[in-house]
Amino acid sequence: MSPLHRAFAAGAVALAYLAFCGFIAWRERRRHAAAARDAAALDHAAGDGTPLLVAFASQTGFAEQLAWQTARLLHTAGVAVRLLPLRELTPAELARTERALFIVSTYGEGDAPDTASRFAQQIAQGGLPLPNLHHAVLALGDSSYAQFCGFGRRLDGWLQAQGATPLFERVELDNEDPAALKRWQQQVAHLAGTVDVPDWQAPAFAAWRLVARHVLNEGSAAAPVCHLELVPVEGALPDWQAGDLVQVQAPGDASRPREYTIASVPTAGRLHLMVRQERHPDGSLGVASGWLTGPLEIGGTVPLRLRAHGSFRIGDNAARPLVLIGNGTGLAGLRSHLMARAALAAPAACWLLFGERQAAHDRHYAQDVDGWARQGVLARVDRVFSRDPPQRLYVQHRVREQAQRLREWVADGAAIYVCGSLEGMAAGVDEALTEVLGIDQLAALADAGRYRRDVY
Repeated sequence: MSPLHRAFAAGAVALAYLAFCGFIAWRERRRHAAAARDAAALDHAAGDGTPLLVAFASQTGFAEQLAWQTARLLHTAGVAVRLLPLRELTPAELARTERALFIVSTYGEGDAPDTASRFAQQIAQGGLPLPNLHHAVLALGDSSYAQFCGFGRRLDGWLQAQGATPLFERVELDNEDPAALKRWQQQVAHLAGTVDVPDWQAPAFAAWRLVARHVLNEGSAAAPVCHLELVPVEGALPDWQAGDLVQVQAPGDASRPREYTIASVPTAGRLHLMVRQERHPDGSLGVASGWLTGPLEIGGTVPLRLRAHGSFRIGDNAARPLVLIGNGTGLAGLRSHLMARAALAAPAACWLLFGERQAAHDRHYAQDVDGWARQGVLARVDRVFSRDPPQRLYVQHRVREQAQRLREWVADGAAIYVCGSLEGMAAGVDEALTEVLGIDQLAALADAGRYRRDVY
């Protein structure tokens, strides 16, 4: 190929990538504009007086979904509604509000969702007199955590301490408990003066077939980590985006579906999961992970449903460099983003920082990662193996070691995605990022959607 042809081909690839990024940005702007129009339309109802505020704080997107359903129920009944993410609610606006419904999830052990971290800081900083506010709280949580509904309870307690009056008792939703969800619907319907309550039940589980499974870390001191591949029993492969989740119903515990981050994108032709086998102190296996990594036979079926995870999707970061940080099975969510980037003609650079135990056994998806590095999808790969050196080192230590490089990537517009264990890694990485970037810059990145986490 002549130099002229090579230059022309390179220019065509660059233009194609810019066109793709432009399309993604256009799609995100269109989605945001449509959401803004829909939210504004809720304000124009037949009801008198100021709009009722529906404020939400969501990590995986479920609280936001329930907030929209709540707002639409009120709007249909003739109540003017103002729908607002909690991060956009200012103290001055809250002080002027007369009626408000708060729909908030708890992340991990009592934390606020990342998008509501600044509001949580305001709660901790001091008082805001709210004598005219009447409110109610729907607190989303998972009772397997000690601080069940911790943020929702803290928010409700703070509101009452400022003089706000509950419209009705706080409703706590354990995962997707239908009885608790029904109580919230009935209270909102009563508030709206209607008995016409739509069905808010989650989509039904569909049967998926396990078509492949193998252990990724043979010989490791850690528990087995398995790669699983599934396809729908009926119909075509549905669509999802990098960063999305699935919920799995394990035999004998259908009331408590387990969530796993998807480790692939639809172009892979199959849905990939990365599951670590959990073993309890008494030697028994985890209900879901034990079944998925053991008794479930190839060809067996899995009740499964997809869940959009807006907080960990690429969003407005399609054209940005990505700093991907994780440990253990957290590589699943990072792998899905890398697969999406690898499908592009000329993707922006990615940097992977990943922690596990032993280099000899725990280099999960090494062929994929090394291949992406050779292709240029990954501009840099930092692996940290905690059990190999005499002194334990974790991925958060590498974040501190690479502080200057990390600042340069952020200055160049990079977004940071963190995926993996809540205990140890997530808190450690957040602390390290706060030291490297400063608490204000990290909060600003979160507000802008450039600091996203999927931790569990």
